[in-house]
Amino acid sequence: MTAPSAAMHQPWDIEGRGETVLARKVLEKTASQVARDETFAGGSSGGFLGIGSRADLSARPDASVELAGNVASLKVTVGLPYPMPLRQATEQLRRRITERVTELTGVQVRQVDITVSWLKPPQRELRRRRKLQ
Repeated sequence: MTAPSAAMHQPWDIEGRGETVLARKVLEKTASQVARDETFAGGSSGGFLGIGSRADLSARPDASVELAGNVASLKVTVGLPYPMPLRQATEQLRRRITERVTELTGVQVRQVDITVSWLKPPQRELRRRRKLQ
């Protein structure tokens, strides 16, 4: 058995470690991924430069972040299935994004503004004519 080295017993220099800085884009992507994976919200897909895009419940919603130090304000644009109680749905979405983004990134989320850009009704079967017998 060997004796532990002297370096293992020296206290760590916490001041000299540096800091972790998250880019705003990381927070935007995290927020939109949380909205897609952990809620019922969707985004838009397809198109070019926003032209010709279509509502897609499996796409990631758009998110933008204003960051001041370790505090963030988020704006999320989503689409939701319809019918649904919109007030409850957006409140649940807001709470979930706030909790998960704070947990995953360590940035305190102070405000989440949600814009519902579209509602998607359930798809109905195409009306077919009945065959007379």
